[in-house]
Amino acid sequence: MRTWHSPDGISWGVDVDLPGSSNAMVIFRHPAGASSRLDRYNWYISNGPEARSVTSHLSKTKVLESLKDEDLQTLYRRSMKISRPDPLLPRAASNG
Repeated sequence: MRTWHSPDGISWGVDVDLPGSSNAMVIFRHPAGASSRLDRYNWYISNGPEARSVTSHLSKTKVLESLKDEDLQTLYRRSMKISRPDPLLPRAASNG
């Protein structure tokens, strides 16, 4: 895991998971912890030689090491929340 600072000053933990032959999930872990439901994710798409082989897999470590700050900023800008709204909250509160 490495640390990356978003434009709003939050220090996100960045991790890579679910590597395939041509993509891997980049996870932005919010400093408030997993229970805060603020973690985000996006898919890294590889153009390397392994992307043309269905039997190969990307290395989590190599993907993480290859991501520059500019790459992380692009991935973060287009990222999505990992968690869904809390089912224990009333509907009106979870929609806002």
